[in-house]
Amino acid sequence: MQFSERIGRISVSSTMAVMAKADKMKASGLKVVDFGAGEPDFPTPDNIKKAAVEALDKNFTKYTPTGGIRDLKQAIVERHAQDFGSNYTAEESLVTVGGKQAIFEAILATVNHGDEVILPVPFWVSFMDIVNYAGGKVVLLETGESENFAVHAEAVEKLVTPKTRMIVINSPNNPCGAVIPPEELEKLLALAVKHQVILMSDECYCHFLYDGRKPYSLGSTRDRENLLIVGSLSKTYAMTGWRVGYALGSPKLLGNMLKLQSHSTSNPNSIAQKAGVEALRGPQESVKTMLAEYAQRRDLIVSGLCRIPGICCNLPEGAFYAYPNVGAYLKKNGVADATALAEKLLDEAHLALVPGPAFGTEAHVRISYATSREQIEEGLRRLKDFFAKL
Repeated sequence: MQFSERIGRISVSSTMAVMAKADKMKASGLKVVDFGAGEPDFPTPDNIKKAAVEALDKNFTKYTPTGGIRDLKQAIVERHAQDFGSNYTAEESLVTVGGKQAIFEAILATVNHGDEVILPVPFWVSFMDIVNYAGGKVVLLETGESENFAVHAEAVEKLVTPKTRMIVINSPNNPCGAVIPPEELEKLLALAVKHQVILMSDECYCHFLYDGRKPYSLGSTRDRENLLIVGSLSKTYAMTGWRVGYALGSPKLLGNMLKLQSHSTSNPNSIAQKAGVEALRGPQESVKTMLAEYAQRRDLIVSGLCRIPGICCNLPEGAFYAYPNVGAYLKKNGVADATALAEKLLDEAHLALVPGPAFGTEAHVRISYATSREQIEEGLRRLKDFFAKL
């Protein structure tokens, strides 16, 4: 059987691969500490679930408009306006099957073969594969761990060429939790306008910031023609399985993304859309509750990691991931690299995490602390024992 050349340019998501193996081990009866999945361990709030039940009771189970029901599109722009001071209209919004679909459609709608996309390191795993699938070329912006992987517009501009089509930013960042300050974000947008490229800003973790940092979106600025905001209800409202994401941008760009959606998934799940309306318009206390808990978990896991000899870890500024440097333990006792280390941890210590090469760095691993404090403490114990043997 012969397969397409484009499918050969991508690989299975590293996070999904780790989750699959961990689930298989759990099914066999092993007690696995799972630091791999970027998924809140909190339940979806009751008011959101009740809205879904109500949608079922009212038989809201038919096709909807491909780009989402108007009520949800309006709720998205209203919530964004309340949270960030933006003024998008429903015509400037698109509902997608999770935030990942919005990213996929945006890249395929704008990137031709040979076009360049600037991507800061470390990056979320799917960004690179989607650009590769589109036939584009990823141009990596190396960042410094000593600066907590800060992204500077001045460094980005040095990578812009006539082939540059898009700049991708993700703040707070998955996998390292770094946050780009508002003033730097505005410089990046000005840079996109200057060179007439698209700045795609992934706001998936925008509500999870620590130490007094305030959520900020470039959508609050006036010059948005070159800006695409991508967001999701998955993390903010513990709705990962519901698959509701969105994009905010120019109607022309969203229209081209909609073309692709009309021939792939069609509309997002009808019931999940009704639940999404309630999530955005209903009480927001659950978001604050999750953030407060994540902050305590962050401190617990980072302090524990830093007590392990040879391990260092920057303090995440947002999201719910720690990104420790494990370079001191690589190339020792049969551990060739971080990927081999992650495999060895899962096989021997029954602890799942994602190796750094999936995110563009060689000496790190990603640990999700979107899990209970008991699991974090047990995971730290297993890590300490494992590294002591190395």
